[in-house]
Amino acid sequence: MKFCFGIEHEVAFLNESGKFADFSQTKFADFDQIVEKLPTYPNDYSQLRVGDAGIRQKRWYIEGFERFADSDKVIDCLPKGIEIRTTIHSDIQGALTELLASFQLLREVATGYGFLPVLTSFNPHQTVFEPQPPLNDYELKQLQTYPDERTANIYMVTYGPDLNISVADLPNENLIDIGKKLTYYSPYIVPFSYSSPFYNGKLWDGLSVRTFMRTGKRSAALVFVEKQEQLIKSVPSLTKVARIPAEVGRIEFKAFDSCDDFSIYGGLLALLKGLILDKTLEGRAIIPDADLHQVSAKQGFDNREILAQATQLLEIAEVSLGNDGDVHLLMPLKEMLGQRKTKSHELIETFKSVGSIEEALKQTYQRY
Repeated sequence: MKFCFGIEHEVAFLNESGKFADFSQTKFADFDQIVEKLPTYPNDYSQLRVGDAGIRQKRWYIEGFERFADSDKVIDCLPKGIEIRTTIHSDIQGALTELLASFQLLREVATGYGFLPVLTSFNPHQTVFEPQPPLNDYELKQLQTYPDERTANIYMVTYGPDLNISVADLPNENLIDIGKKLTYYSPYIVPFSYSSPFYNGKLWDGLSVRTFMRTGKRSAALVFVEKQEQLIKSVPSLTKVARIPAEVGRIEFKAFDSCDDFSIYGGLLALLKGLILDKTLEGRAIIPDADLHQVSAKQGFDNREILAQATQLLEIAEVSLGNDGDVHLLMPLKEMLGQRKTKSHELIETFKSVGSIEEALKQTYQRY
């Protein structure tokens, strides 16, 4: 099988007063000045979608909620952060190297404007997003047309990666089968990424608010198909029509929390690749199991079933990869499983010692 890989990584920030720079504190222009200063790579356009509003011109773009007049004219975008996306790579390491270079450039420029990149996967203060002024008729109609857009109240307070894998020349039904497999096993593999232990200005009694609130309402995996008639009807969606030719056959895994150690993304992509190659696992699901994701979000690897399944899936991925060089990328996940500790545990400990969410967040991205 010939694989290709890409990573989309959302970055949250603190502003120069040390406050969490979300839609309540930040204007589009605040982040736009940062993106403006970052380079453009004209050769990217065959791989990276620009979108209708023209906001996605670069490898970096402002992630947010677009507001419309009573037409398809965008009049504002309420920002939640800046997303970095890599171009398509034939190996995992290539995607990781590009992600790191893009992150370092972003941090350098953002710091010049008083913004510090921090890691979180759920807004630590805002529990919900309510657009002000309320949505107009055109916007409400748009939301009815695209069911997944109805959950803007969730995605505007969550931060997470899309880990993208495409497999060349696989029939459509095989791709959809992979999507179902990854959706089924999602609750057991997402704890490797947990990094959202804060909620409503306090410590939450679990490890991933993002997983608890999001999964079940939003997709765990999404498969891009070529034609409308290949779609499977489901809410949340398992399938989506590709918007540019480079998206056809892509599988996006969307359920992980964000990581500030990019070697974890390397491990997660290797794990997904191993699970795709595997021929033994029988579990399949069209929509994510919300209850199981909530158990996973609260307890992570302290839950016996989650731990046992995660251990088994890691072993299966290792066997499936065999002599593939990517097998070594699984090492950080093995270490995490051995210690049963996630990034959330580290954030909780830091919070307890420094006494403030913002101070704890300042300790993230330290290795870069």
